[in-house]
Amino acid sequence: MNDRELMFLPAHEQKRLIVEKVISSVEMVEASYRRIAELEPQLNAFITLDEDGAMSAARSADAQLAQGKNPGVLHGVPIAVKDLEVTKGLRTTLGSTFFKNWIPDYDSVAVQRIRATGAVIIGKTNTPEFGNREETFTDIAATCNNPWDPTRMPGGSSGGTASAIAAGMCSIGTGSDGGGSVRLPASFCGIFGHKPTHGRIPRYGGQAKPAYNSAGTSGPMSNDVRDSAILNQALSGFDDRDPGSIKGAVPDYLIDLENGIDGMRIGTTMTLGISDVNDDVATAVEDSWFAFSELGANVENLAIAFDPIPREAWWTLWTAGQVAMYGHLADERPEDLMPYTLEMIEHGRTLSGADVSVALRNVQNLQLQLHQVFQEYDLILAPTNAAVAWPHLQPPEKIGSEINQDDMAGINYGAIPFTMVFNSSFNPASSIPCGFGEGGMPVGLQIIGGYDDDATVLRASRAFEQARPWSGDRPPVS
Repeated sequence: MNDRELMFLPAHEQKRLIVEKVISSVEMVEASYRRIAELEPQLNAFITLDEDGAMSAARSADAQLAQGKNPGVLHGVPIAVKDLEVTKGLRTTLGSTFFKNWIPDYDSVAVQRIRATGAVIIGKTNTPEFGNREETFTDIAATCNNPWDPTRMPGGSSGGTASAIAAGMCSIGTGSDGGGSVRLPASFCGIFGHKPTHGRIPRYGGQAKPAYNSAGTSGPMSNDVRDSAILNQALSGFDDRDPGSIKGAVPDYLIDLENGIDGMRIGTTMTLGISDVNDDVATAVEDSWFAFSELGANVENLAIAFDPIPREAWWTLWTAGQVAMYGHLADERPEDLMPYTLEMIEHGRTLSGADVSVALRNVQNLQLQLHQVFQEYDLILAPTNAAVAWPHLQPPEKIGSEINQDDMAGINYGAIPFTMVFNSSFNPASSIPCGFGEGGMPVGLQIIGGYDDDATVLRASRAFEQARPWSGDRPPVS
């Protein structure tokens, strides 16, 4: 088996080969680094690589097996970690020049739990500053490219992880999602990404000053749904250092993963009552819905409307949070912040307490509305984004029949209107590849579940993956 074949194996298969001693963790990690050496110059998926640390961890993983110790769920498997996660002893930049030389002395909760799986961290992936763009560029590293077409962006803010996995540098990684930052790059790069129920994966650990977490969560990304379910299980669970962490027992995301969707009630919407989509996206998404009917689900059109549209509340709380977390940096050296971050902070400083209170009220009304929707439906199907990945900093001029001129701090909201809703509502949501659009670029289907029902989202994603497998399609840069 060559390096490419190894890196496109599902992570759980890589783990099986390592545990059965068909291949060592050292050999698996070496294969990953050979792939990185070959492909990284075209993609810029990583900010920091840790070959010495990874090889040491791989040797330790092999030694533990030789000693008869029980392996973790991802024992010896190479994994990429987004550079918004804090890693002890490994440079963590948060995509910002403020932290370009920061080597933390602690791990975030997510990284602690990654290490507990036995996975081997190969490096930190490219991210915009503090995760604040739908594209992945910053002053810390070269702009990240999409392996399907390196002249196009991979999405953001987990663009580096998505690019690395799609190109087969590794099979699994972590992102974080505060407005779509796992699902959007998963869609744009043609991989699977899951945004968990808010609070299931604790967010303790970071350089930002503590602030109310209105939207963000870590989440798994992979070429295979089971891999993401395994990682989601490993990362979930209460931690008393995160006041938003859910204290209840973690559901089993794997026990029913293969049980299909026969009899499920599924609502479909092409617009979520928010925005039109481009024809190529609509064609691929609508075609995907037939697979759910063929699998035995009861699929019907869902008429849904939001009043007000959730974007404004999300934007208010996001930018207020930027002030709380990074406002001191704007006071110290505003010239060293990326323009998009500075604009968010400046907007946040125009908000009043009443503005924030209204946003919180609207978010709670949104949560109530979706609780009611999921009394009738098990799942909602919608596009992940309104357009396929575009050339760097050249978003589509039109979305559907409308001129695309809707942006916020440079973020082209008009092309990505469908993900932020479920950050504000706290619902779990995945993006899964469902076809190709303009320029042969991937299209993502968003699968949304009821609050704390990640298990059903993952189960439906697995059923769709088996019915419409995409793993035979690999990008040109792979």
